[in-house]
Amino acid sequence: MSAEEEKDKKYIADNIQVLEGLEAVRKRPAMYIGDISIRGLHHLVYEVVDNSIDEALAGYADKIEVSILEDNSIKVVDNGRGIPVDMHEKMNKPALEVVLTVLHAGGKFDKGSYKVSGGLHGVGVSCVNALSDYLRAEVCRDGKVHMQEYSYGKPTTELQVIGDADHTGTTIIFHPDATIFTETVYDYDTLAKRMRDLAYLNAGIRLTLTDLRDKDENGNPRSEEFYSEEGLKEFVELIDRNEEHLIEDVIHINTEKNGVPVEVAITYNTSFKENIFTYVNNINTVEGGTHLTGFRRGLTATLKKYADDNKLLDKVKIEISKEDFREGLTAVVSVKVMEPQFEGQTKTKLGNNEVIGAVQTAVSEALRYYLEEHPKQAKTIVEKVVLAAQARNAAYAAKMKVQRKSPLGGAGLPGKLSDCKSRNAEECEIFLVEGDSAGGSAKSGRNPLYQAILPLRGKILNVEKAMDHKVFESEEIVNMFKALGVTIGTEEDSKEPNLTKLRYHKVIIMTDADVDGAHIATLLMTFFFRRIRPIIENGYLYIATPPLYKCALKSDKNTYEYAWDDQQVQRFVDTRCNGDYSKMTKQRYKGLGEMNPEQLWETTMDPENRMLKQVTLTNAVEADRIFSMLMGEEVGPRREFIEANATYANIDA
Repeated sequence: MSAEEEKDKKYIADNIQVLEGLEAVRKRPAMYIGDISIRGLHHLVYEVVDNSIDEALAGYADKIEVSILEDNSIKVVDNGRGIPVDMHEKMNKPALEVVLTVLHAGGKFDKGSYKVSGGLHGVGVSCVNALSDYLRAEVCRDGKVHMQEYSYGKPTTELQVIGDADHTGTTIIFHPDATIFTETVYDYDTLAKRMRDLAYLNAGIRLTLTDLRDKDENGNPRSEEFYSEEGLKEFVELIDRNEEHLIEDVIHINTEKNGVPVEVAITYNTSFKENIFTYVNNINTVEGGTHLTGFRRGLTATLKKYADDNKLLDKVKIEISKEDFREGLTAVVSVKVMEPQFEGQTKTKLGNNEVIGAVQTAVSEALRYYLEEHPKQAKTIVEKVVLAAQARNAAYAAKMKVQRKSPLGGAGLPGKLSDCKSRNAEECEIFLVEGDSAGGSAKSGRNPLYQAILPLRGKILNVEKAMDHKVFESEEIVNMFKALGVTIGTEEDSKEPNLTKLRYHKVIIMTDADVDGAHIATLLMTFFFRRIRPIIENGYLYIATPPLYKCALKSDKNTYEYAWDDQQVQRFVDTRCNGDYSKMTKQRYKGLGEMNPEQLWETTMDPENRMLKQVTLTNAVEADRIFSMLMGEEVGPRREFIEANATYANIDA
């Protein structure tokens, strides 16, 4: 081994390069972790786990254990080399303390330690330390267990040796600072989804998640292990398991081109939606970027050339568009980039131009080989491409038909819309209301200055199953596009929604509090997720929560409270009726139309009193799977879901 190679293999204090200090983190935490709510809280865990993943990517770790402790502390243990503990010459303090107290200090800034590193901003464990009221680091290295404790980003003890070790690795235990975060209770399912994604994105790494707050009758904590032998191949199979397969194969690519590790998995189903999920250094790049561009170019060019060379398009009388090659496509693209450059509104769009060619070449080579070796499947894919082109032309004709009557999102507003007076989208809100009766109450009870009402007739079209031209032939859906001011374009290759003329920054789904109302709300959420996802991504979609009951004293009808669940009813009985149910009258609201305008305003529409549930998108992969399962063609997965969850459902008779 050469001296240079020996230097690269070592991970010592000299590898830790200091870029800047920690001071700003506690003052402006959202700049470093996104926000200080539930999302930022969980981001702390991701930063610590990313450090362990870096060790695994470098070939020094294969096991990561994450635990939620009883007091909502987090413990992360890996079997890597252990963070260096020798003295850092420049900082004159142990390297561990430098890593934990100086922002942007770590081995990932030294190319000899890590070729690539996970995480989006690289703020690492120092940021976690700054935002924790307690952090304990234990490092097993050089035959010893080293330990140091911190509070609010500052060491409270010296680095000390507390025992002997027969292995290496790092343990980080931290408790988030309640004076920083609005929420300090960790959600097991949120962490589990992230661990699952990491397992698929990093085949061969074993991750476990344990919740010591949740134990069974035998005292055993809830725990799961996440491990993938085949990586993205298994990831795509999971995403697509609720779809009807067009081909049974998953085309799996795992290679390196131009120094860029590229892993891609591709399959096709019979739907007409495109599902591509992209990752850079294990981070979901929701805005895409150069790796997505390279993938699309490689896929389209290779499929088109194969179809032309085999004369599969000779009898097709309509022009094939590049997007037709992606209808029914499910794919995951993951690249590892040494120095990623991010851009876009949320800094999750990859900007490295060298990645385009690397991904395009990798996809082209592998796909060309697959098509040549599997002519039957290749022909099936090309036939689907032609069908997609025909559907796109039908959708284009449907859009143009609507356009001639009144432009989608243009000045021609639907007749049923009771619009608001304000034209300031930031203060305007629209209620999508189930039925004309409830729509009438909402119209009478609203504040017309900033609240608009659009009644919807019955259950809207299930867009999960419908082809494009059927979507744009639906009167209710066209009315929503028009009312919102969202344009979808009439160019034949344009399907992306345009929100530049969006008229409301609160879009509120308001349905009855029964099974039918829940179904309509699900249909509407499916519509927004599949057709106008930026509404969700920008935080504009909400669900209204009308009360289930009105509780009043029999002796005094003016003494009443609204209740959203049985616990609130019980509280009324306890506080107003001295525990005697016979002193109470209880009205059950099965429909919004049962409320008069004043009641609907008071309980569901008045910003001072109402409760709105914001629809957010924290995991696009999981959301896609759930919508496909709930609203798709396959009955089996939906039946399994209902059987597994019916015990907990609140179903009206």
